[in-house]
Amino acid sequence: MFKRFVILFAMLCGLVAVVPVAFAQGSLSDTYSGDDLVNSGKQFFGSASQGLASVVERAVSQFGLPNGYILGEDAGGALFAGARYGEGVLHTRNVGEYNIFWQGPSIGFDVGGDGSKVMMLVYNLSQVPDALGRYAGVDGSAYVLGGFGMTVLKRGNVVIVPIRSGVGARLGVNLGYLKFTNAPTWNPF
Repeated sequence: MFKRFVILFAMLCGLVAVVPVAFAQGSLSDTYSGDDLVNSGKQFFGSASQGLASVVERAVSQFGLPNGYILGEDAGGALFAGARYGEGVLHTRNVGEYNIFWQGPSIGFDVGGDGSKVMMLVYNLSQVPDALGRYAGVDGSAYVLGGFGMTVLKRGNVVIVPIRSGVGARLGVNLGYLKFTNAPTWNPF
């Protein structure tokens, strides 16, 4: 009798563990089309949105359709070692909007500073907390006044593709990470 109770209890625990995972993965499965992203980006970037469609098209052709995106602003600077800080809103079809912040250090052959409006395409997001954490990447910049740029950051299955329209003067290549949090902080680490 005890053995049957243990088996029944184990089966119920297994079922209970599987059900939340199934609901969490299905909760953010709806994706955004390229047109949805370009329209949101045009409203957000305004008159600076000339090159946005081609950058979004490139990201979608490489990674597919995202199931979330972040619209926000960030600023960064470097003299071989640098930091970047930003804030925005994560948009998802099923869960809605979620405030998100990011910061991170960088090191490399990088000099200058910039301020950017940024649209980040978010891929393979099963639940909103999966977006939080450190995402490593390589970034390269070469501009005097501004332009659009795209980088790729990855952590586990989640891929974030920041598309920036920046103003400033920056030249170089750096290695670093962005740490996404649900509260702002001045500590880039």
